[in-house]
Amino acid sequence: MHDTNISILDGSTFLVSSANGDVDAGPDQPHGLFYKDMRHLSKWKLTIKGVSLDVLSTDALEYYYAQHFCVPPTGTIYKNPTISIVRRRFVGDGFVEELTVLNHGTEVEEVELRLEADADFADLFEVKDALKKQGKRYREVRNRQLVLGYKRDDFIRETIISSTVSITDMDSRGATFRITLQPKTTWSSQFHVTPVTGETVHRPKFATREGRAMREDLNEWIEQAPTMTSHPEAVRLYMRSLVDVASLRFHPDTMCEYALPAAGLPWFMALFGRDSLITSYQMLPFNSELAATTLTALAKAQGTKEEELTEEEPGRILHELRFGEMTHFRERPQGPYYGASDTTPLFLVLLDEYERWTGDVELVRALEPNARAALRWIDHYGDRDGDGYIEYQRKTSLGLENQCWKDSWNSILFHDGTIAPAPRATCEIQGYAYDAKIRCARLAREIWKDENLAAQLETQAGELKRRFNHDYWLADRQFFALALDGHKKKVDSLCSNVGHLLWSGIVDDDKAMAIRDHLMSPQMFSGWGIRTMAQGEAGFNPIEYHNGTVWPHDSSIVAAGLARYGYRNDAAAIIAGIFEASIVFDFRLPEVFAGYARHQTFFPVQYPTACLPQAWAAAAPMLGIRTLLGLEPKGEILTSAADPVIAPWMGILKLENIPGRWGRATVIAKGDEKAMLSTKQIYQRILSQRATLGEERLAA
Repeated sequence: MHDTNISILDGSTFLVSSANGDVDAGPDQPHGLFYKDMRHLSKWKLTIKGVSLDVLSTDALEYYYAQHFCVPPTGTIYKNPTISIVRRRFVGDGFVEELTVLNHGTEVEEVELRLEADADFADLFEVKDALKKQGKRYREVRNRQLVLGYKRDDFIRETIISSTVSITDMDSRGATFRITLQPKTTWSSQFHVTPVTGETVHRPKFATREGRAMREDLNEWIEQAPTMTSHPEAVRLYMRSLVDVASLRFHPDTMCEYALPAAGLPWFMALFGRDSLITSYQMLPFNSELAATTLTALAKAQGTKEEELTEEEPGRILHELRFGEMTHFRERPQGPYYGASDTTPLFLVLLDEYERWTGDVELVRALEPNARAALRWIDHYGDRDGDGYIEYQRKTSLGLENQCWKDSWNSILFHDGTIAPAPRATCEIQGYAYDAKIRCARLAREIWKDENLAAQLETQAGELKRRFNHDYWLADRQFFALALDGHKKKVDSLCSNVGHLLWSGIVDDDKAMAIRDHLMSPQMFSGWGIRTMAQGEAGFNPIEYHNGTVWPHDSSIVAAGLARYGYRNDAAAIIAGIFEASIVFDFRLPEVFAGYARHQTFFPVQYPTACLPQAWAAAAPMLGIRTLLGLEPKGEILTSAADPVIAPWMGILKLENIPGRWGRATVIAKGDEKAMLSTKQIYQRILSQRATLGEERLAA
């Protein structure tokens, strides 16, 4: 599957264009050049003699760089063009486009190039919700540069466009070049597109020495990661995931020196507490720096007061941080917004897991006050009615109705499809809280040297587990309730959240088999991954965002939970499904895809507005690899499963130079090498299944 849009990105800057390199964004399309949550280019169109270019091919192997190979149309298949155009562009704090025109013919060519540019300066929220602007736009030619601008009170944004060669004609809508090209010669120019925020001019990185540093940084990122040996398809997925996670790294303003992962392109190129925490957890065996910077940044922004609009509370870890116009004028609460009830316990889970992998006790000591504040939030603000469970209810109509990872408005449904009234205490958040207290008890005893706190946390965790297994268990359906609603009624729909309970360890051993049976049933396991809601529930829809789709990160957590309780074969089946789905997605896993049964389509179907790349989807194979190998830190050594289970077609799975407190380690899992399938055989299997399906339907 190939996307007709080409995306390149670097942290808070990203550019989405058509295949020929043009941008012509509609009001609700995430196309254009975006910088810090605002679109700085909504039009960037190149024509020859007024005609748009045809694309021959594109190259976007490096996340910050793309090449577009184009020709002017000839109007007939019987005449080949003698002119070709190469558009090379580098993104990062704006972008640089290198334009080259080649005359392949034997005659002189008179070429008229026209580059039209515009900027609607739409806030990303305005793009997503198709809202209208309130300020005024302007455009002018200033010092032989095209300046596109927007002003609303004290909020000023500009885009400055310049060329390295003389422009024949420039006006407020673009530039024209009239070129005489001799036979077998070329002409080239660079265009610099520079964003301005307030009085700060952000020079494009590739107009400075930073461009080379970006390339070196990517090379270093790949070299420092473990080396994987396996089936070529698995290795391609691994490398694609490594590069995609690298592409989403960014530096939040005023928060930390190093980079941490943004959530995903195009809607979520910003700091999201939950996404950054889970992505960093998934990546720990491969890169621990993300976890360190995520913990540091989130600790710095931890809540200190109560505020209704942003839902900030003392000790609470943020949900989302934005820098756009609507946040500036407090028309949206994301500056930052704290409306998530799972980020705070997940912060504590990652803090402990980071130390287990790295041995970095200094960071754990430095963040002890933040950890204690987070623990207080769980007990006081998180537990709003004193019943021992974390529940949520938004304080403002601008906030999120659901403050768990399934944060769409209709994600918490009863079996009959009715919406559960708030406040809601979803099951997986209780599991995270249990895990956080168990982990912080270890940190308190071993690092903070506070035995009283350790004993208190262990007692609280034990009581929480005991009560949870009683209060949330649906004896008639043999699984845990999705949530307790505002009337303490059990929300009785079967959803993937119960798999997160296995990951946290809150499930009693005598209930684990029943949970496993539900998760691996045809109602939950699509063949590609675990559905967010079981087929058969009234709210199930295979293309509803949180009520029937498959999310790779969700499936990876469920697989890790199954492995924790000893169901390694089932975990391997889920991971194999995700790996095989990636083949059809050109090895770039989308944020979410449809929950159709594999035997019905034999093809994973992408969700229409899924982010791509998306951080925790890109990192899902990493947690999958950890789960297959059974990697677990035990003091100063790295252990692995005595009985690793991998997909037969993989043959072998070898991970070399795994970083950690032990230095570097290598782990090998051998499957049935005789059953190892070639790339061709994997495709043939999918195609033959589809062919059989087609024949059955024709016969019917």
